[in-house]
Amino acid sequence: MKTKLTLVTALALATLGLATTAQAHKAWLQPSQTVFSDKGSWMTVDAAVSNDLFYFNHVPLPLERLQVTAPDGSKVEPQNGSTGKLRSVFDLQLQQEGTYKIAMNNEGMFASYKLGGEAKRWRGKASEFATGIPAGATDVEASESLGRVETFATVGKPSTTVFATTGKGIELVPVTHPNDLFAGESATFQLLVDGKPASGLKIEIVPGATRYRNEQGEIHATTGADGKFEVKWTQPGMYWLETASEDKKTTLPQAKQRRLSYVAVFEVLPQ
Repeated sequence: MKTKLTLVTALALATLGLATTAQAHKAWLQPSQTVFSDKGSWMTVDAAVSNDLFYFNHVPLPLERLQVTAPDGSKVEPQNGSTGKLRSVFDLQLQQEGTYKIAMNNEGMFASYKLGGEAKRWRGKASEFATGIPAGATDVEASESLGRVETFATVGKPSTTVFATTGKGIELVPVTHPNDLFAGESATFQLLVDGKPASGLKIEIVPGATRYRNEQGEIHATTGADGKFEVKWTQPGMYWLETASEDKKTTLPQAKQRRLSYVAVFEVLPQ
């Protein structure tokens, strides 16, 4: 039986990007399609946290942290955004040729403490930590987090501007473009942590439609010393990729741990 999480916990996992298979719930952005031939085309994106890929059976992803980047690096405002009981949804009109990045990013802190003998929790920005924990709190344990949930779409010829890195957290650098994936072929990607190649990251890739099969069908990979890994796509469809890591590179002394996560959804096309 799959683990049950409370709504609060699930939303925390979603907004922090901490979507792990062990907890059964996965955060994702699913585009209606990822490859377009004409400028001005429309796409719809579903945003949710679910047990099954890509079905709406748990909670929506909130749209407050949504960031859409156009091929020229400018920001794009989503249209017709709506959040329901099980999913969020929004539309994008792709006016430029090249590759778009659709992402939900979160950087913040999570803390647990006791006040008057009662267990409490707090979540917010690092700048709010000093005032977020009340005076008299004891047993304070805090951690920082940086999570990303992404997908990509391309009009015409693929471009790479949206893959410019920030040097913070886990970031994807495509060796194979994520909108140039075909069943039966292999793709190579590179993962960075704080701008440097991330060695030894464990990656899990799961094809969609898990609701209709008993096995997840996971593909496992590990990054090499150069941060690169390779995956062979066994069949066409949507795929969910996840990796995570922990370290002690916090920005505040009150935080003893930093949790990093990265999730992406790719579309693999038939030959």
